[in-house]
Amino acid sequence: MPESLIEELPKIIAQGKKEAQRILDSISTRNRITLQTNELVLPTKAKGGLFDFTGQSVKTLGKKDWFNRMIYGDNLLAMQALLAGDPLTGLPSMRGKIDLIYIDPPFDSKADYRTKIHLPNTDIESKPTVIEQFAYSDTWKNGTSSYLQMIIPRLILMKELLSEQGSIYVHIDWHIGHYVKVVMDDIFGKENFRNEIVWKRGPQKSHGLCYGHNSDKILFYIKAKTYIWNKQVTELSESYLKSFKEDEKGKYVTTPLHSGKPAKNVPVWRGIRPPTGRGWAYTIDKLEEFDKKSLIEWSGSGVPRLKRYLDDIEGAALQEIWTDIKPVLAKTKEYLDYATQKPEKLIERVILASSDQGSIVADFFAGSGTTGAIAEKLGKKWIMSDLGKPACMIARKRLIDQDAKPFLYQSIGDYQKEQFEKSQFKTIGDLAHVIVNLYGALPFPMQEGVPNNLGYIKQSKTLVFVDSPSKMTGYATLKKAQELRGSFMGGWDKVVVLGWNFVTDIGTVIQSLNDDKLEVLVIPPDLLDKLKSKASYHQLLKSGQIRFSSLQYLTIKPIKVSKGKEEDEIEIELDNYVLLSPDALPLDEKNKEKLEKVIEKDPLSLVEYWSIDPDYDGETFRSKWQEYRENNEDLRIKRKAKLTLPKVEGKRKICVKAVDVFGFESVVVQEAR
Repeated sequence: MPESLIEELPKIIAQGKKEAQRILDSISTRNRITLQTNELVLPTKAKGGLFDFTGQSVKTLGKKDWFNRMIYGDNLLAMQALLAGDPLTGLPSMRGKIDLIYIDPPFDSKADYRTKIHLPNTDIESKPTVIEQFAYSDTWKNGTSSYLQMIIPRLILMKELLSEQGSIYVHIDWHIGHYVKVVMDDIFGKENFRNEIVWKRGPQKSHGLCYGHNSDKILFYIKAKTYIWNKQVTELSESYLKSFKEDEKGKYVTTPLHSGKPAKNVPVWRGIRPPTGRGWAYTIDKLEEFDKKSLIEWSGSGVPRLKRYLDDIEGAALQEIWTDIKPVLAKTKEYLDYATQKPEKLIERVILASSDQGSIVADFFAGSGTTGAIAEKLGKKWIMSDLGKPACMIARKRLIDQDAKPFLYQSIGDYQKEQFEKSQFKTIGDLAHVIVNLYGALPFPMQEGVPNNLGYIKQSKTLVFVDSPSKMTGYATLKKAQELRGSFMGGWDKVVVLGWNFVTDIGTVIQSLNDDKLEVLVIPPDLLDKLKSKASYHQLLKSGQIRFSSLQYLTIKPIKVSKGKEEDEIEIELDNYVLLSPDALPLDEKNKEKLEKVIEKDPLSLVEYWSIDPDYDGETFRSKWQEYRENNEDLRIKRKAKLTLPKVEGKRKICVKAVDVFGFESVVVQEAR
């Protein structure tokens, strides 16, 4: 008979603590996870204006100024990187530096995580990316126990990130809330529990056989006894206002002068004591002061009460049941068409209550980015991360539209490296042989002088080169592959390079080589997750379901430059966009057919946004100009940009980055005189 969840819970907590400790122990090792800075975003609302920013090298980003950070990737790895810090870039460890964490993790195992993509004249429904699909299925594969296995190590890392004056708010609902409460009592301490906030998120609902579910819960815990707390108030109710009296000074209400706590040896004041067993709520001196100011009203029975005038009452102290905040509705200004979007007022209340000026606020299930957007408006520092590419795109645009301060857009620098270290493979060579077989080629026998990452297809005289998951595939790798094609074992007609991670300008690199005997393909990013056992490998080999897709890339027309005395005007125009094969995308057959028609007719309509760094240093992409397709009624991006820039001597290196509706990035670099 299987164990009940209550019997299983101690084992789940112990397992989660063990995983968290493994991560904490790895932080100081050479193989620690780092964050890769993809962009320094300098918002301009895509109106052609340029943010005036002198910029810094990626190697000094964290040594001078604070930058807010949006991170794409698994939050377990993101938090690991934040705890470790990065000496190379000067970004310090965030351990004990975050004052407030709010998270809204997924809590419905039956949720539909598909994304509807609106394109000109058609809509496409996309399933989550392969990494997202794995994460969601893994979170719920064994129901509640799997969910708890997911959340426990993450909560432990969040506690490490919290400052000693920090608080954490966990937004959940009836599916899972009571179990998470028990887990948080264990991790944060039952004595550090403050509230179970009940948010009435919608109108009354009828479920037929039970009371309607129309509320969420928010668990509020602190890290230590002394914590940031700013009292929040709400408007006084009509019924309360009707209870006010009035005198020559204005409207007032009276409150007791005695405390609610039992007391001994209570002093007599004006010949009386409080009700039996109670003490005074104020000192005798304070009572005299109230009396001199005519703030005491004596009842007919001779009981004194304190007058509180309406002008001096800031509002009613906020209680733990919130009924005054409506959910985000489709016709409201803040609506972003994101399924789990939370109201700005809800997050604002949390941030105001539990952070101060200068506090860092974090959200590791960022969704549509409400936490960062509100923290930005309130002048707080923020860090957000999310596993979903659609979420990151929505949050990014949201921040740009509200003229946010410059922020970093980062990703997990070594995601596949981390997965490799947790996999069954002892060496990169073992992994390379498996990938060669899955591609449909044969590995060379292991022997001296033969690289262990090569394979071949005899019939077509094709050499297969598998790059390492811990490397970025770029110019040097492709040149090496070309050399091996020409010299290894007498030469080959063609070479295929299979890579995990690619340099940002890989499209430009491939174009510059102009080699039709060189093919570059992408290894599926979730492959290591699928290769957890020999049985899973043989199943994949037999099914033939692993697809190695071509790289997507962007092309632009030759840049036009009009020289002036003090300024130059440059004109940049997009030329074409080549997308990954529809077969490599998370689409069903019906949506693949729709996509193929869009690609055939207007491939540039698939570009979600594009941005420009007009003075690219070859290292840090500084997004100084942005254009989003949602800025335009026809849902097509404007394909030309005119920028007026300070004059420079010699050549100007311009970098253009595009992100398509599926979240894939492409970069092209071009020099202009």
